Parts: sequence; C-alpha cells; structure tokens
Amino acid sequence: MTETFWIAATVLIIIALAFVLYPVLFQQPAARERADLRNQNLMAYRSRMKELDREYETGVLDEENYRQLKDELAGSMLDDVSEAEVPERVVTGRRSAMVVGLLSILLIPAATFMLYQEWGAMDRVEQFITMQKMGDADSAREAQMSQLTSQLRDKLEASPNNPDGWAMLGRTYMRLERYEDAAWAFQSLADSVADDTRARAVALGLAAQALFFRSQGVMTDEVTTAIDAARALNPDEVNALGLLGIHAFSQQEYREAIRYWERIGEVAPQHPQMASIRGGIEEAYRRLGEEPPKMDIAAASGPGVMVRVKLADAFSEKVPADTTLFVFARQVGGAAGPPLAIARLTAGDLPVEVRLDDSKSMSPQAKISAAQEVMVTARLSRSGSAMAQAGDWQGSVDTALTVSADPGEPVELVIDQQLTN
Repeated sequence: MTETFWIAATVLIIIALAFVLYPVLFQQPAARERADLRNQNLMAYRSRMKELDREYETGVLDEENYRQLKDELAGSMLDDVSEAEVPERVVTGRRSAMVVGLLSILLIPAATFMLYQEWGAMDRVEQFITMQKMGDADSAREAQMSQLTSQLRDKLEASPNNPDGWAMLGRTYMRLERYEDAAWAFQSLADSVADDTRARAVALGLAAQALFFRSQGVMTDEVTTAIDAARALNPDEVNALGLLGIHAFSQQEYREAIRYWERIGEVAPQHPQMASIRGGIEEAYRRLGEEPPKMDIAAASGPGVMVRVKLADAFSEKVPADTTLFVFARQVGGAAGPPLAIARLTAGDLPVEVRLDDSKSMSPQAKISAAQEVMVTARLSRSGSAMAQAGDWQGSVDTALTVSADPGEPVELVIDQQLTN
C-alpha cells in the first residue's frame, strides 16, 4: 500500500512539474516578440514601397504625389522602428529555464515528502489496512494473526491516537489468549480516550477483564485496582459489574452475585451477553434454594418472536467461540430493508434462546411490533460486521413467524450453511 501511495504521489508531482516547466520552456521571450514585430513592420514598408514604385512607373501617380506618399511612408516607418534603435541581444532563456526546471525537480518532490511526513496521515492509513487484514484473518493460522497483531502494535505505538486500533488490538490479544498484552492494549485505549469519562471506564473494565483471565479467575490486586478505577468513573460499568458477579458466585456469595448481574440488566438491558447473565442469575437463585423470579420481558418490550438458535454439528469445531452472532427479524418480503429487530451475541452463547422485540429495534420508525409476520435469520460473522460476507455461517426459519405478545415456545433455528458469496 505504501508503494502504491508513493507511485500515485510521483505521478501527481510530474503533472505539477509540467505546469511549472511548460511556460518556462515554451513561452516566447519578450525580446523575440519585439524583434518579430520589427521585422514584420519592415516587410510591410518594403512591400508598400514596391507598390508605389509600380504605380509611379505605370503613370498612376505623378511625381509630386509619388514623392509625397513616399515621404509619408518613410515617416510612418521611422515612428514604428527607430533607425537609432539598437536591436536587443536575443536571449533564448534555455539556461534559466533549465535552472528553474532542475530546482523544481529537486525541490517539489523533497518538499512534498517532508510536508507529508509532517502533516500527512500515512500512519493512520497503515493502521487501518493492518486492522482490515486482521478483521479478515479469523480462519488464518495463529502465526499469521500474531504477525499482523505485531504490525498493528508497532504502528499504534508510533501513532497512539487511534482508539479503534487499540480496541481491536485488545480484542485480538484476548482471542489469542495473550491476556497480559490485552490488558496493556486496553489500558492504552483508556489513555487515548482520557477526555471521555464513560469510554475510559469501559476501557478500564476491559483491562480488568483481561487481567482476571490472566489470573485464571483469581481476584488479584491488579484486577481489583482496575475494577475500582473503572467504577470510580462509572459505578455501573458493565464489565466490572460482571467480574464482581463472577467472583461473588465463585465465593458462593450468590445474593451478591445476583445483585451485580441484575444491575447489568437494569443499566444495559440490550447487553450482548444478557442471555448468559440471566442464566447466571437463575442458577444463583437455584443455589440459594429459591425459585427464580419470572421476568416479564414481554410486558416491557412489547410483541415479538422467540427462537432457539443452535449450530449444526458439522460446524461446531470450525467456529471460534468469540465469533459474533447476529439474530435478526425482517418484514416478510422485505429482504432489502433494515432488520426490524436484531440481537448480538457470540458463538460461545450457542445454543441460546433469543426474544426479538421492540427493545432490540434499530430505529423508532421500524419496530417489530408494527409487523404481523417476520422472517428470522441467524448469522455468525467472521468479520464482526452485520453485512453478510463469504465464509459466514447462516441459518433461517423455514416459515414466517407471527409477532405476538406471547410468542409461546421458541422456534428452532439451525445455522446449517456457510455463505460462498
């Protein structure tokens, strides 16, 4: 990519030089223009004198008129071209043109390079390209992923003002189970968004999560410090709340775990891991010997549909657990329009029951409650993008589902095909 950029830049520099050099090399000097005008006047004078001579010889003009016209023509010629005028030495300008051209060839490319290094954005371009490669390398060998990660890290260290780059680097380290590096990347993300309190809290919560995984679930001082830092900025930071709930559950403090996890449901009802969080809450109640409370999801979110998504056995060993899962509903016959409701989870949540209702709508103007029937699709995205791409795994219900306040038993949806284009 860098080579392509500089090739394009070189072409543009050549075009710029052409605009500079053309007038210098091909513009006619003023002295030459004056000499050409003087010669034209002389030729006109001689031509007119010959005409007067012919008219005098043929008798058209008498001697008096002939001499008078000849004197007038001579006077006019003296006005246009003085006999005392000394012709200027014609200088072609080739030498000065070559000097200008040589300076232009040397200075314009050098100035372009130095100014781009000072004010250009090649570092951000290279970071973006590396991030794109990493996003497309889910099925690549671990060595290749590690190499791309190393390249992105080098570019971010050279130009650290890129929150998206730090976030991708941290997620990639988590996928590679390099948790200490992931914690460092998320801490760097926190530093890059220091002016945004909530974003910084999220980054610190992710750093705490990476440290928690590195310690294999032990609440070390480092983990506690990161959690405290995140909650100091935002007491309801969901990653920190989740870790506190997991730790409390492991210590058999089930009531405390329920408190933390239910708080996530209150502040982030559309959290992508909500199905797992609800499962943890129900298990904590069972450990306490209590019946889990019924969650009146339908009343809060309006009419919807329920599906139970599972992955076909043929793909169970091919799909990484952190692959992004999208479950979405579309209007019947509206394949080209936006989804009426969409839920985002991960492959590690499968099999999972998902309710699609107005709480998962993408816009106030397109709600699932306004539809009578919908088609539901589940897609495992290798790139993390909601747009279908070759290599993604997908499945759909066979028939349209009726939107209802009480959808009843979930309809089974099996992800059983891999997209080829």
